[in-house]
Amino acid sequence: MLTNLFFSKVSAMSGFQDYFIIFLIWLISIILIRTLFKKRTSSGLPPSPRALPIIGHLHLLTPIPHQALHKLSNFHGPLIHLLLGSVPCVVASSAEMAKEFLKTHETSFSNRPQTAAIDFLTYGSQDFSFAPYGPYWKFMKKLCMSELLGGRTLDLLHPVRKDEIRRLVCLLSNKADAGEAVDVGGELIRMSNNVISRMIMNERCSGEEDEAGEVRKMVQEVIELTGKFNLSDFIWFCKNLDLQGFRKRLKDVQVRFDAMMERIIERHQEERRNRKENGDGDGGNVVKDLLDILLDISEDENSQMRLTRENIKAFILDIFAAGTDTSAITTEWALAELINHPNIMNKAILEIDSVVGRERLVEESDIENLPYLQSIVKETLRLHPTGPMIIRESSEDCAIEGYHIPAKTRLFVNVWAIGRDPDHWEDPLEFRPERFSGEDGTGKSPLDVRGQHFHLLPFGSGRRGCPGTSLALQVVQTSLATMIQCFQWKVGDGGNGTVDMEEGPGLTLPRAHSLVCVPVARINPLSFM
Repeated sequence: MLTNLFFSKVSAMSGFQDYFIIFLIWLISIILIRTLFKKRTSSGLPPSPRALPIIGHLHLLTPIPHQALHKLSNFHGPLIHLLLGSVPCVVASSAEMAKEFLKTHETSFSNRPQTAAIDFLTYGSQDFSFAPYGPYWKFMKKLCMSELLGGRTLDLLHPVRKDEIRRLVCLLSNKADAGEAVDVGGELIRMSNNVISRMIMNERCSGEEDEAGEVRKMVQEVIELTGKFNLSDFIWFCKNLDLQGFRKRLKDVQVRFDAMMERIIERHQEERRNRKENGDGDGGNVVKDLLDILLDISEDENSQMRLTRENIKAFILDIFAAGTDTSAITTEWALAELINHPNIMNKAILEIDSVVGRERLVEESDIENLPYLQSIVKETLRLHPTGPMIIRESSEDCAIEGYHIPAKTRLFVNVWAIGRDPDHWEDPLEFRPERFSGEDGTGKSPLDVRGQHFHLLPFGSGRRGCPGTSLALQVVQTSLATMIQCFQWKVGDGGNGTVDMEEGPGLTLPRAHSLVCVPVARINPLSFM
């Protein structure tokens, strides 16, 4: 019996070894074939570091990819070729290279790559941000610029932004009276989430249990899942495997988000039916939220393109994901820089006091008369762009600077590195808003952040540039101006410390450590609110 057991184990081990040897031979054969094929087809590609079998250059990336890619570009040049697992990529790290890809060859790089997370959460790219370049995307782009995020809609929703900033000021004033520290980033994220939530569905987040609070939690999960490395997106033979358990988490988030959006849409439709029954079919004097506008378009039989339920839900997820963290993080970085540069903070205070005074809160309409404040925001976006990399994918073969770029090559434009390029910026690591002050005596620089100047691309450029730039600037500039006007900010023991400026991992360039400060009132904003 023991002999039979021994031989059965040996036989089982022998069978396992046979399968393992067959698998090893197959794997080595595949690697050799792909290596030989690569050698034949890689001629004409941009410079590249040495790659490893299977994983390519994945081992060269760190938890903060834009920093790792910047180091590689310093050694290999402003245009390099990488193989991230099975995915061919090119990295552009200079303004000149960015212009080649985003302007000269814009048509070839108008698509965004699809990942498992994006495909799943956007109902198969039924959204706007990741939809393929084509008729639907063009329709949604036009809609964003004219209706959803255009000037008229932003003007109508101005009271929402104003109210949320005032609520933030009230909270900070109470903290100042109590001498308590504030997690500035956390409060800014809460404020921007409320702005987006009220703009989309006329509901603010008052707690974790309401719908807006649930949306906020789910958006954080979406940002986390889309920002994490997923093996199946990069290693070709892992494509249909879920080795990290992402698929289960994605399905859970998608099901919960879908159910919630169905409830919100049904409630909106019920309110719309009630208005029609009461003879107020077009809403009268009611300010429509973005969901109302989307429902109007979906019900319009004469619309150029009818929006589906999936289009609406995916677009709303886009707005939440793109608008919640980005504005808050930019404002947090700007305040951190000002705390570390008190001379710049004092200049900003003097400007606001001279233009606005100390008897009322700064308004959005004041921003055009605060050029130094605008320069502070521009300088913040240069050093700390909330989109540190622009990501595209080529739809066809093309030639860039004499190099062959095949179709389906992923493009990374390193905005973070371009903003620190000494060829375009004097003392690039210094925080110096004066570089945007202009030379015409007006205090304003023609250098803008909207994608026309390729050494400053915080909102992207061209067709797929960020459609929410105007909204983001309004929220950032007004909230920052209000925080400067109303409070001094103390950090560390005795209130004279400096702020750590280390970056953390993430898609939107978060700080490694939260900005925790004690606000000290400069004026009493509650007296004129």
